[in-house]
Amino acid sequence: MSDTLSIFLAFAAGLLSFLSPCVLPLIPSYLSILGGMSAGDSRGPHLIVGTVSFILGFSAVFVLLSILSSLFFFFIGGISQYINIVAGIIVIVLGLNVIFDFLSFLNYEKRYHSEKRPRGIIGTFLAGLAFGAGWTPCIGPILASILLLAGQQGKAGVAVLYLVVYSAGLGLPFLGVAIFFDRFLARKAWLTSRLPLIRKISGVMLILIGILILSGKFTILNRLIPSGGIL
Repeated sequence: MSDTLSIFLAFAAGLLSFLSPCVLPLIPSYLSILGGMSAGDSRGPHLIVGTVSFILGFSAVFVLLSILSSLFFFFIGGISQYINIVAGIIVIVLGLNVIFDFLSFLNYEKRYHSEKRPRGIIGTFLAGLAFGAGWTPCIGPILASILLLAGQQGKAGVAVLYLVVYSAGLGLPFLGVAIFFDRFLARKAWLTSRLPLIRKISGVMLILIGILILSGKFTILNRLIPSGGIL
């Protein structure tokens, strides 16, 4: 497996999170709150800046989680191979559940809600933190899978790289929609109609990641980080 494919999977996970049924239909609401705009008031520097700050907020949460995940795997040391087996099985089950929805308790939702527009860059950054911390049923399995995959490497540098790429996959579409809001609204119905297919693709990808974790084959990115530590 090439480094390019490794990066692609992390980025694709972020993109599928953006296209999930828990996020995509609510994009106009998120941007309306961030930019204080209506559907007819599509663009403005305040919206772009607010969206970037929002992206940085949830990216900070994901990167922090990646460091914690890598530290956990680093300190468990010799039993990590058994943890990998358990983690791989969990991710495979999560992938199957995304497709078949047989674990109802995973549908618990703690999503970012706000009726007030965040004030300034700090406000939108805090909104991003809240978004990142409030995993939805759709994002949760994908994010958890990437965290387990990143933690498996046992090095914070690798884990951060994974989650930065994942955050880019989730954040760049947010920014693109903020810039081309009118075009997004025109195509939103078409995208929404494809959500069942996107859900199945997400499930298949999670199963693939679970198999990679279970087999211990996903170690290519270790070559990007010097040996002898967790960084």
